[in-house]
Amino acid sequence: MRILIWHVHGSWTTAFVRGGHRYLVPVNAERDAWGRGRARTFPWPDDAVEVAPEQLRDADIDVAVLQRPSEVELVERWTGRRPGADLPAVYVEHDTPRGPAAATRHPLADRTDIPIVHVTPFNEAMWDCGRAPTTVVEHGIVDPGHRCTAELPRAGVVINEPVRRARIAGTDLLPRITGGTPLDVFGMGVRDLPGWLGDDRVRVHEDLPQRDLHAELARRRVYVHPYRWTSLGLSLLEAMQLGMPVVAFGATEAARAVPPEAGVVSTRPDVLADAVAKFVADPDLARETGAAARRTALREHSLGRFHAAWDRLLEEVRG
Repeated sequence: MRILIWHVHGSWTTAFVRGGHRYLVPVNAERDAWGRGRARTFPWPDDAVEVAPEQLRDADIDVAVLQRPSEVELVERWTGRRPGADLPAVYVEHDTPRGPAAATRHPLADRTDIPIVHVTPFNEAMWDCGRAPTTVVEHGIVDPGHRCTAELPRAGVVINEPVRRARIAGTDLLPRITGGTPLDVFGMGVRDLPGWLGDDRVRVHEDLPQRDLHAELARRRVYVHPYRWTSLGLSLLEAMQLGMPVVAFGATEAARAVPPEAGVVSTRPDVLADAVAKFVADPDLARETGAAARRTALREHSLGRFHAAWDRLLEEVRG
């Protein structure tokens, strides 16, 4: 198929464009949110090709994969075809509702011609999607390999913009969850975090390339997932595939994603702090639990499973 898709979420799109189709990725001179083009820090296949907005009106497109409400109007303006009517389309909802947790109505809730694809069962249950058809296609991960060495007695976490997103990301919970364990925070916009937390045990690593991030993260003995309200961080699943044990705050999809053999999930920060301390003190336990976490993530979030589910859905929508 020829699939029109914007580059919105780097890790998710990196997995999606490996599905063996032709992916038309809008690009503009500014390379802004509406024309970012191909990824520069993730490996993408040659089948993901950049297209200028003015080329789309004459482009052969089988399906549009939408990810933001404004893309519905943008597709019609750039292609001359109405998503759901003249052009088959699906809408991927990456996030949990940002309004009232159980009462937020989805922007496409009153449409029956564009299926809404949720990335977790929790999201599908929480969004009010009205009459819109819904389905779930869970994340697929490009396997980074079993790289955990557990050589450093420290915890690691990946959070983008941890100060601005403190409540959603659970950034303020980090001192309580990690207790006295030194912590490394990876991500974008992390430079101000140690001062914001007032904790000199926190080291930050600003916006590393993915390969370097995986290599550095895998040297730590435990991955911490403090998020209060998230769809299900791809960084969590990548850490599991790296072979890291997980200590996670028990909200949204975490309890299902991290079974007991793969780590510890609780809503009690003191329980989580004890778990972090145990993994950091015992590298053999960290490696053993991390191996179980990797097996879980490979089974539940393989690229093969992800692409098979998407192929079935895209065939149905196109048909």
